[in-house]
Amino acid sequence: MTVNKAEVINSIYIQCGFSKNKSTVLIETILEIIKSSLQCGEDVLISGFGKFCVNKKSRRRGRNPATGDDLTLEARRVVTFKCSGVLRDKMNGKG
Repeated sequence: MTVNKAEVINSIYIQCGFSKNKSTVLIETILEIIKSSLQCGEDVLISGFGKFCVNKKSRRRGRNPATGDDLTLEARRVVTFKCSGVLRDKMNGKG
């Protein structure tokens, strides 16, 4: 099952006692800070959770899977996530 933004907002509402509106503003603000940092090419490290990294992919050859035609994939930036050791241990029942 996937947890969506509305469920995160509801969890903050229940666990922290903030109003629904304040919980929504909190989550939206955090996500905007993360997005703007990544857009600027900055990595985002959240201690005990993990690190969002911006990586550059250079131009390369590719193939259209539907037709099999060769094509060129342009250079682009991608976001990757590396889980922290603390979170990894919790996921594996060690923490």
